[in-house]
Amino acid sequence: MANAEAEPTKSTRKTTGKKKAAKSSAAPGSVAYDEKAIQTLDALEHIRLRTGMYIGRLGNGSHPLDGIYVMLKEVVDNAIDEFIMGAGKRVEIGREGDTVTVRDFGRGIPLGKLVDCVSQINTGGKYNDDVFQFSVGLNGVGTKAVNALAADFVATSWRDGKYRRARFARGKLEKDQKGKQGDAPDGTEVCFTPDPEIFGSYQWNEEFIEHRLRYYAFLNRGVALVYNGRKFQSNRGLADLLDYEIGEDTPLYDTVHCSAERVEFAFTHTNSYGESYFAFVNGQYTNDGGTHQSAFREGLLKGINEFAKKNYAGEDIRDGIVGAIAIKLQDPVFESQTKNKLGSTEVRSWIVPAVRQEVVKWLHQHPDDAKALLEKVQANERIRKELASIKKEARERAKKVAIRIPKLTDCKVHFDDARGDRRDESTIFLAEGDSAAGVMVPCRDVQTQAIFSLKGKPLNCHGLKRDAIYKNEELYNIMRALGIEDGIEGLRYNRVVIATDADVDGMHIRNLLLTYFLRYFEELVVKGHLYVLETPLFRVRNKKETRYCYSEAERDGALEQIKGPEVTRFKGLGEISPKEFGQFIGEDMRLAPVAVKNLSEVGKVLDFVMGKNTPQRREFIVENLVTDVV
Repeated sequence: MANAEAEPTKSTRKTTGKKKAAKSSAAPGSVAYDEKAIQTLDALEHIRLRTGMYIGRLGNGSHPLDGIYVMLKEVVDNAIDEFIMGAGKRVEIGREGDTVTVRDFGRGIPLGKLVDCVSQINTGGKYNDDVFQFSVGLNGVGTKAVNALAADFVATSWRDGKYRRARFARGKLEKDQKGKQGDAPDGTEVCFTPDPEIFGSYQWNEEFIEHRLRYYAFLNRGVALVYNGRKFQSNRGLADLLDYEIGEDTPLYDTVHCSAERVEFAFTHTNSYGESYFAFVNGQYTNDGGTHQSAFREGLLKGINEFAKKNYAGEDIRDGIVGAIAIKLQDPVFESQTKNKLGSTEVRSWIVPAVRQEVVKWLHQHPDDAKALLEKVQANERIRKELASIKKEARERAKKVAIRIPKLTDCKVHFDDARGDRRDESTIFLAEGDSAAGVMVPCRDVQTQAIFSLKGKPLNCHGLKRDAIYKNEELYNIMRALGIEDGIEGLRYNRVVIATDADVDGMHIRNLLLTYFLRYFEELVVKGHLYVLETPLFRVRNKKETRYCYSEAERDGALEQIKGPEVTRFKGLGEISPKEFGQFIGEDMRLAPVAVKNLSEVGKVLDFVMGKNTPQRREFIVENLVTDVV
């Protein structure tokens, strides 16, 4: 379990009174809107100016979704596309310092179009279905974005004993070479260095790179990816993926694994709560699932019921399941630019029967495993019926207390609200007490930001059964506020943000909430909906300038640059005025995504952090103690 570091926009936040005043004093019509105000940007200039539109978050390399890893993905994707088309079974990746090199042994980019393919938007071979049948990156942007955002970018293509090498700097062509090199195998090599002008101070994380390459191997059986001498290869595809994710957690039966021409899937059950899925389209991880995941679940339900000659409820079959599905699809339709959720409706017609048929066949062929699966389903059914009365009591108790959910100040747009295009912006803050909530409510965006005020410290639910969270008023109200009483499919907000004070009590509350979500709503974390709000620890200011610092190092840097400063240490969110706090949950809000390396890590971390091993935990704290002298 990791609390990934939030994306820092700058090392400190800085506001200058004069600049703000000048901006606010300008009347709407005081700036001339004429022909001179209209600008036309070169495509690569637009990528550098609006980087987030092309690669999402910038980051500093401390989170696997940071921009530098997206750049690596775009280049490796092209090499994998060659493998999918049967050209080249090996991809070599190397890193030296900040520079990464990717070499495939595919067909090689046609030499006459090399420069265009890496620098001209909407140029590429992936529009031709005969050349690239299954690809996610159909908009011709990927490698061009890498080029534009790289301080140095070199693309080389070898074909039929000839080569061409083009060198760029920040998207501008600097050198173009051609020649003969008869001993070089066909293929393409791309070497790039992310531009510090765009990304600031960043650092590659070996673990993130290796994790991404491992998944490429799971999704493309037979391809060998070699990174700095370490080889990643999979023979069992998605079955290997689930083994990796489950780790030391013992599955209840051997992983079911089936592979057809356009669909591959695998699943098993564990003793965990909820459902966890890993869904892919043409190698793209769709962390919000979509129509292919829904069709997989439907086919699974039909297959098990057909084999058992029963009519089990879907929730009884799926509770505790860990599954993966990967499909190949021409012209996939996604519900957003980030490709997190597949929207292609036609896939249901062929995924459902394919999954149903393979599940029935597998269950007949593996009677012992089929027996273990059905025993799990029957246990789920029994527990659900026992829990139904407890849920009913909780709902009736809540209705007696209040018609509305206590301590919830709601917003107008929700994650499940089909009315608006702002639903992905919806956020609920779990604030530490009425004091913090009182600061946040006046300065929030009423359209997209909801505030739930926590009442004291939540129950430590580690090791407790599921009925405990329905019997506990505070935890039940959190469920009601989020809409997840019956699972995360009812989640009303795209982002769930823990907002606690930067002190010992705040950290304890944060850990208790993390335990709650990871134990009972693991998928909410795996799908990337859970965050921690980062607020400044210090304010350093004088009459001319104010800086907000998120660490002692930032504070010390500000003290060296600001003359005659006044330093304030924020120990609680309630100490910041609403007017001042608004900027910390506005456009520049710093959110640290809560991420897990793999599912097997969750149980081990919770046992250590929240279990009964007090002596070992105390020893760890003492050995890793960092004193905070203010």
